Amino acid sequence: MSKKNKPDSRGFVYSTDPNFRFEELPESSETLPYDQQKLKIRLDTKQRAGKAVTLIEGFVGKQEDLEELGKKLKTFCGTGGSAKDGEIIIQGDQREKVMRWLGKNGYRLTAKTPGR
Repeated sequence: MSKKNKPDSRGFVYSTDPNFRFEELPESSETLPYDQQKLKIRLDTKQRAGKAVTLIEGFVGKQEDLEELGKKLKTFCGTGGSAKDGEIIIQGDQREKVMRWLGKNGYRLTAKTPGR
């Protein structure tokens, strides 16, 4: 796919409206309490040379809090990863460990299976 037709982070590829402007979402100034977070966990291999990673999506809050949660999860799983663009990436298929840690610490979560 050529670079000009790649979707942005919100899923938009092209608009025929000459006055179209993206509505900037206000950055959340407050992080939701851990028991109100609705996190989604899924396994992903797209654009990663066939390597599997565990994605944790749906975090609402400050970037610093997202990075802190990512660091705790990486330490618990004993693997690498990153926290950016509102999601946490953990190397490898760590879904069970992540679900166990988040459940033990009071987070609400859902597991997404591929193809759904």
